[in-house]
Amino acid sequence: MDYKIGKILEGTITGIQTYGAFVSLDDHTQGLIHISEIQSGFTKDIREVVQVGEKVRVQIIDIDEYTQKISLSKRTLESQFVRPPYHKKRYFTNKNKDIGFQSIEECLPEWTDEAMDMLLSGKTSQSK
Repeated sequence: MDYKIGKILEGTITGIQTYGAFVSLDDHTQGLIHISEIQSGFTKDIREVVQVGEKVRVQIIDIDEYTQKISLSKRTLESQFVRPPYHKKRYFTNKNKDIGFQSIEECLPEWTDEAMDMLLSGKTSQSK
């Protein structure tokens, strides 16, 4: 069979290791689904997601030209753009207070005058 990157196939899980699952694509070809490609998000135990003998739909994401090893993914076939549940945005400051660049702009002339007075009088901010 002619395998190309991007092709979607059905295979059978033939073995499971901590780093991934081996998939038989035909009688002579096997590929590997790395644990990071099993599903979106963190996968603690691959055996909770797939079992030996299970039929799986996978996509070819890489073929090593030298060794002819095929990298597969189940994650790329998941429905795209699934948004996580809405979380309220948290602010480091109180967004209801009217502070920020506007208040800095209002204080700047006073700070500039104070700095100039200190420079002209020879005082430093440490001698206050």
